[in-house]
Amino acid sequence: MADDLLRVLTSAPDLASAQDLARSAVAAGLAGNAQVLGPVFAVFRHLGEVGEGSEFQVVLASTVQAYPALERHLLDAHPWQNPEIVALPVTHTPAAYARWLREATGGGAEAGTVDAEPEIEAETEPATAD
Repeated sequence: MADDLLRVLTSAPDLASAQDLARSAVAAGLAGNAQVLGPVFAVFRHLGEVGEGSEFQVVLASTVQAYPALERHLLDAHPWQNPEIVALPVTHTPAAYARWLREATGGGAEAGTVDAEPEIEAETEPATAD
């Protein structure tokens, strides 16, 4: 089943901060991988005013089990006082990737012992409806 896998999103004000968040989460075994995208154009409301600027998005692959520690890590390491952190469920993914991600985040083998992402298999894991 893939219902324990997550895509976690946050943003950072600059490339260095985004890279630090990505690297530290993966190094800590809280995410199996991370991508940094950007810069992206952002429009936001802050302190009653509308603002805009550039941000870098961080996309992390994680699990429901690792999420509480990942959220704490991102909040502690983030340069912003109140960053957006959003976790989205993964509904389908190749079975080998799901196994790898669980192992990479401590859900199947020791965190940090998996060296590479698996080759893609045709088999997918649908999420179950409760």
